[in-house]
Amino acid sequence: MPAAAHTAVGNTNLAQLCDLQAFFERWGAVPWELVRNQVPALVPTGHAVATAQGAACLAGPPSYTKIPAVSVLTAMFLHGSWTHLLGNMLFLAIFGNNIEDRLGPVRFLLFYLVCGYVAGYGFAVTDPSSSDPLVGASGAIAGVLGAYLVLFPRARVWGLIPVLFFLPLRVPAWLMLGMWFVLQAFYAAGYGTAEAGSVAYAAHVIGFVAGSLLGLTMRRPRRRAISPRL
Repeated sequence: MPAAAHTAVGNTNLAQLCDLQAFFERWGAVPWELVRNQVPALVPTGHAVATAQGAACLAGPPSYTKIPAVSVLTAMFLHGSWTHLLGNMLFLAIFGNNIEDRLGPVRFLLFYLVCGYVAGYGFAVTDPSSSDPLVGASGAIAGVLGAYLVLFPRARVWGLIPVLFFLPLRVPAWLMLGMWFVLQAFYAAGYGTAEAGSVAYAAHVIGFVAGSLLGLTMRRPRRRAISPRL
């Protein structure tokens, strides 16, 4: 990022950006590291250095020990902004309680982590050369949405439906979540948004599919009606 070392970008100067980059590199899930199970020889150090073009973030040998598989776990508890965090927590609060009621707290936690890991590694496989850290719980929460679709498809939930303009309506879960999944798949393919490179839509799709498949194993068998004997 060629700029003066103390030039502000918004309310953040370059030194702060370099420090944030190093933090996410250490604790985020980097696809390049996941597919190779190793850390590169040079990583962001968190310091800005002067260059002929101005200034840039300094790279150097890692001063820490990082286990790529563990970084998928730590990345689930990091978010890029308050909007990212609050949006995820809203979806988790709305849809997660029913899944937790079905599984219980311990099994729900295991389900949540499995979806997060499948989404993280699945995204790494789709872009194995990427060195951009993946952060956020979106993959795991997408798994919760997938399970909800399978377990409670007829439940009615509030959603903003685009009819001329966005109207708050109660709609079946299968409609709302189905539309959400199609939209994520559309974005993951690179259509309809200019921000596809900064949002891991593929992780959302993979997490949703993983949650749906796991949700099929949670479905309770329907009891067959027994005809009374005369």
